[in-house]
Amino acid sequence: MLTPRSLPAALPLLVLTLASCSSTAPIGSAADSTAPSAASSAAGLGDGHGAIAGSEEVPDPPLHLVTVDPAGSVDMLDLADETVETLAGVQGVTAIATDGRYVFASAAATGSLTVIDTGMWTWDHEDHFHYYRGPSRLVGTVEGEGEAVVTPGSTTTGVFFPDSGDAQVLDNDALARGELDVVTEITMPPHDGLAVPLSGFTLLTVPGADGVAASVQAHDGDGAPVDGASAPCAAAGGTITTTVGAVIGCEDGALLATHDGGTVTFERIPYPDGADAPRATAFRAREGRPTVAATAGDQGAWLLDTRRRAWQFIPTDVPLLRVSSVDDREGHVVALAADGRVLVLSATTGATLAATEPLLTSTPAGPALPDGVDLIADQQRAYLNAPAERTLFEIDFADGARIARTFETATVPAFLVETGR
Repeated sequence: MLTPRSLPAALPLLVLTLASCSSTAPIGSAADSTAPSAASSAAGLGDGHGAIAGSEEVPDPPLHLVTVDPAGSVDMLDLADETVETLAGVQGVTAIATDGRYVFASAAATGSLTVIDTGMWTWDHEDHFHYYRGPSRLVGTVEGEGEAVVTPGSTTTGVFFPDSGDAQVLDNDALARGELDVVTEITMPPHDGLAVPLSGFTLLTVPGADGVAASVQAHDGDGAPVDGASAPCAAAGGTITTTVGAVIGCEDGALLATHDGGTVTFERIPYPDGADAPRATAFRAREGRPTVAATAGDQGAWLLDTRRRAWQFIPTDVPLLRVSSVDDREGHVVALAADGRVLVLSATTGATLAATEPLLTSTPAGPALPDGVDLIADQQRAYLNAPAERTLFEIDFADGARIARTFETATVPAFLVETGR
């Protein structure tokens, strides 16, 4: 439960310390001159769509990397000028998520979810984009039981606490004002589940008699189940939203949820006939693209094209630990291999187009890879955090997997997300 229901960011609550101490010295070794240009003040840019009081519109995406240290420091690296700002101190973080602006940091031991506004975002105006930057701030904390599973959406954010079965839906407009507002609360029996926003609806997993998620039910803005808007999804787990709709992984494939006005439609996308590779359980992709990727156990990768409603299996000779679909003109897929290398794969042929040298030399790879290590792809670069090495890597996947820049960090980058996109 949220305590209180609507919480201004200025209140000195919890055991968090919001800092605003921006360093003046770069932390990276600038080996590349093609980094995003520095975002500057441009009050007259665009038509103000997506603008929020106190922010400014800028000409380029204000891309930043946010890391969380095991000791609790939440730091943000500006990819344009390589300066670092400490955003907050959050203890006991076990998972983080982002929608491209907010950082959601979950602490399993305390059952708390801390929301931080990085002040960097991109606003999609369908045929073009607007870019904004503003001050960072601590928004507040949602209280629950166990580690929260966060699924951001365009207007709301779904939060599910598996230990209690409680789902809470946060209003994104309130987050932009520095407030937490739970607009919908739904309770299910405890289970490993998801609360997925879909344009005013919430898709919630429903457990079977064995306590495992067995189906997905759409709920309206008041939390009431929508008649006729449910679908089987055995062992539901893993979700991502594409330009087509919301994807939820199932034991036998994927469930694609789309909406048309007040109607939610579910479509089943089964794995190809004869496929025996392990199922997809975690999806990654460049923001706003129709094709997503997932590891296929130790056999390779799965690609799911939500526009074509089709799967593609890419076998590899080395197990993959993380994989993300770039879904650009060349069809690049980036992957972290079990030997610590970053690979660039072809989505068309599955061939390895390029590879780095092993980047994880001290951080355990293979099955011992820490959960917080991630490989993030945007339009031009991929980013990997190496906690034991205290390093962030920027990889130019379109240029032979070239290491464009390395950033040595003052803290341990145990968790990584990218904002400003």
